[in-house]
Amino acid sequence: MTPPRHWDLFCAVIDNFGDIGVCWRLARQLQHEYQQPVRLWVDDLTVFRQLCPSVDPTQAQQWVEGIEIVHWLPDRSLDHLQPGEVVIEAFACNPPEAFLTAMARQAVKPLWLNLEYLSAEDWVPGCHLLPSPHPRLPLRKYFFFPGFVPGTGGLLREDGLLAQVAADRQQRALFWQSLGLAIPEAALCVSLFAYENPCLTELLQAWQHSPVPIHCLMPPGRVVPDLLKALQWSELPVGRSGSRGALTVHALPFLSPRHYDQLLACCDLNFVRGEDSFVRAQWAAQAMVWHIYPQAEDAHVPKLEAFLDGYLSSADKTLATPLRQLWHAWNGLGPLADSWSALMAQWPRWQQHARQWQQQQAQQPSLADNLVEWAKTR
Repeated sequence: MTPPRHWDLFCAVIDNFGDIGVCWRLARQLQHEYQQPVRLWVDDLTVFRQLCPSVDPTQAQQWVEGIEIVHWLPDRSLDHLQPGEVVIEAFACNPPEAFLTAMARQAVKPLWLNLEYLSAEDWVPGCHLLPSPHPRLPLRKYFFFPGFVPGTGGLLREDGLLAQVAADRQQRALFWQSLGLAIPEAALCVSLFAYENPCLTELLQAWQHSPVPIHCLMPPGRVVPDLLKALQWSELPVGRSGSRGALTVHALPFLSPRHYDQLLACCDLNFVRGEDSFVRAQWAAQAMVWHIYPQAEDAHVPKLEAFLDGYLSSADKTLATPLRQLWHAWNGLGPLADSWSALMAQWPRWQQHARQWQQQQAQQPSLADNLVEWAKTR
């Protein structure tokens, strides 16, 4: 039994739903699986509400699924809120100065850590849990790095997630039915969550000439205008479908995190973007292509290469070469060339590789496991 310790988790919504997606999953896991009291601070409750409809954006404080939600506003007085025993700032979001001052006043200082972005780079294990003293206050912050290898913080993975993924896959006909879709069993189902991408037109052309029918399931997003332009359609309203050649595109409504997980499990191939959907696609154990979040001075490129090096370390060239080429093209780092047709020729091996990677990652403790264990020892 893990002793309860009160956790404060700060989240600033920067881009789309990735930040709050990670924080909400973590808060729920800490509370539901470890019975840890959690207070989640979020600066944009309107965005949060799209992931969790029970959230009321007009409330300064509220309880949802056993978790205290606080609307984090810059000018809000924090005098009545005592810091918890563990304080997490997600992705260097900088808790308010008044809260840090309150932390420094505690007789026993809270454990304070920055939950960093996910990276497979070699330096990550060496920097995981390194401390950094505050320049003025008697506080010390630790850097907690998620990762894919022992010595890192691991990946978010709820208890029972892999069994749920397998069950979702078994029920995929029912899931299509719940979305109002009639998809032939023999079709290749592809989910497409993406931003603007110059490679899209060439990929859509390949899909239109596919020897097997391809059904593209597309949640709302910034890729929609480019897709319409590439297929020369004026519109594709949510809930409608359109076909061109072997390709059929289905415009999906906004999906809850649970339904998005189902989509990833039920599709044969998933195009994902950012960190949260990237991790969920790995647990879905289906073939995937990642559009990494671009950073200034191409800092994202070494992160992409480091992941590919690890992900493809056990794959032979017939799979690894076109897969790396397709990921490069999708991230603007090279031409698409013949990578799609080459990968289709290796399709069973691509699927098997995805399943092996899921099982390999599942051997490690989850991110929440590592956080709770670390907090117990401090």
